[in-house]
Amino acid sequence: MDLEYTEYFMNVVLEKRPYIKLQWIPAVLEQPLLRQLQSDGRIRHWRFIPELERYLRVVTLEDGRTVHNAFPDRDFREET
Repeated sequence: MDLEYTEYFMNVVLEKRPYIKLQWIPAVLEQPLLRQLQSDGRIRHWRFIPELERYLRVVTLEDGRTVHNAFPDRDFREET
């Protein structure tokens, strides 16, 4: 997957959350457990990251391949 990253992601998100590994991002986007469209057109993608022991939420711009944000989502629950 050919990804791009916003300046915000590279300069703010990765500095604030240095534990986030860039190799997790394609896995989340290629095979998300859930994908959800936000009202502003951005797209949320979730996937469990075993190394993180949490679900990672990755937010992309409308194109679905420009990463804008990523963080462990403490509130996400997989529906059973």
